[in-house]
Amino acid sequence: MAPSTGAVRPARSLVIFGLIVAALYALVFFTGDKSPTPKLGIDLQGGTRVTLTARTPDGSKPSQDSLRRAQEIIETRVNGLGVSGSEVVIDGDNLVITVPGDDSSQARTLGQTARLYIRPVQSSAVSSNAQAQAPKAETPAPAPAPQNRPFPAQEPGTPAPPTETPAPPADQGAATSDDQAAAEIAEAKKTRQSTDPAVQQQAMATLDCNASDPLQGNDDPALPLVACSTDGTTVYLLGPSIIDGQEIADASSAFNSQQSRNEVSLTFKSSGSTTWAQFTAANIGKQAAFTLDSKVVSAPVVQGATPAGSATSITGDFTSASAKELANTLKYGSLPLSFQASEAETVSATLGLASLQAGLIAGAIGLALVLLYCLIYYRMLGVLTALSLVLSGVMVYAIMVLLGRYIGFTLDLAGIAGLIIGIGMTADSFVVYFERIKDEIREGRSFRSAVPRGWARARRTILSGNAVSFIAAAVLYVLAVGQVRGFAFTLGLTTILDVVVVFLVTHPLVHLASKSDFWSKPSINGLGAVQQVARERKTAASARTSVGAQAKEA
Repeated sequence: MAPSTGAVRPARSLVIFGLIVAALYALVFFTGDKSPTPKLGIDLQGGTRVTLTARTPDGSKPSQDSLRRAQEIIETRVNGLGVSGSEVVIDGDNLVITVPGDDSSQARTLGQTARLYIRPVQSSAVSSNAQAQAPKAETPAPAPAPQNRPFPAQEPGTPAPPTETPAPPADQGAATSDDQAAAEIAEAKKTRQSTDPAVQQQAMATLDCNASDPLQGNDDPALPLVACSTDGTTVYLLGPSIIDGQEIADASSAFNSQQSRNEVSLTFKSSGSTTWAQFTAANIGKQAAFTLDSKVVSAPVVQGATPAGSATSITGDFTSASAKELANTLKYGSLPLSFQASEAETVSATLGLASLQAGLIAGAIGLALVLLYCLIYYRMLGVLTALSLVLSGVMVYAIMVLLGRYIGFTLDLAGIAGLIIGIGMTADSFVVYFERIKDEIREGRSFRSAVPRGWARARRTILSGNAVSFIAAAVLYVLAVGQVRGFAFTLGLTTILDVVVVFLVTHPLVHLASKSDFWSKPSINGLGAVQQVARERKTAASARTSVGAQAKEA
């Protein structure tokens, strides 16, 4: 005999589900960007995806801290492409870079490891971008002013050079983007990494710290460097690198209670520690610059010699957050891992739109077939199935929107496949429930009494089946990489929502239907054939009982 199900409160269950859906859509329409559309993957909106696999020198598993720092550095490079909607996502031991658009040649260069160097500061000056432009604007102004004569005025009329200046862009436009980048880097090295003091001073005077830096991460550590600070307020002339960032063993931030200031403490590896001890002993009172991707992150003053093997403290006008950020930069700026050769995958926007339409059509066809089957086989109980599936879809949609908004989850084709399979799994739970009800009716019970008993037997099967599916999805999510994880995620999500819908929607609706005279009619609920079998079994059992009784009397 099936166990007792206890008191059933279908109205309460339906109200709880309604409150959950209302809360989800309140978050959709009244929080974040308030956009009611899910975040689509690259295969649906078009663009370029690059997957980089991180590897440490010793082959060990990279730490999540180093991956997050690598994510921040590469995000800066992605944003440097000048496109919106770019993202860098940590996927296990990989970094997945998504860039809208179809220019994969730029996306392929994003995996270059950022390099950090420590250089001695030879001189520094306040950045004067606006001042450097002002003399250029004033220089032509005095020239035409005194020349009120018509004859000299014809000399400025020789703006043939200005008209010829568009010619170089035409030539440059014929070159590939790689050639242009190489030319810009070479040109920047001629001025900013020159060993000629005159050229160095000219570079300091003309360097625009607000413009994009073609030398970013491509400077030669064996040559001097003219570089800007990260905030763009100071220009430095730096000597050749004395320590590579790979020599930094650790860095941390802390508050010095005695000095009432935030400090950054760092330690070097053996060779770097020896070099740093020699440098600090010989350069007390001078500055040492920490450069990351050709930008000066910090330029502290050497206040005393640092013995080999001991930690070095960097002081400055740090807040707790800025000190922690600098420590992370020094610790992970020169990443303690490398990346496998990247492979870019490009999907056009047209193909992405076609894929989205095909996925939606496939989902609609699958849903329609499930509903058609339920209506034919279960009659009006199929209407309850349809209502449950629609409400499940409403909840799934809201969750997809919120996941994309707050954790960056993107819905791709693999994810849509997981959702479609979830439709079948949800319908499977309905089938299990309805078949258990039919089993109870075959035993001679009425529709009203069969529902609670059938539910007591079906819910264990439903929970067991969904538990197996969820475990499979979880294992697939942990072991898989890339789009397969999206499939596993949506499959696991729909598995959980299947349980929620069956417990809070389907069972309460069927329970209410069992108490309705209209829904209890065999012609309506489609259970007439089953009830006929129950009557035949009952008649046969009665006949066998009568025959047995007569045989005993005889």
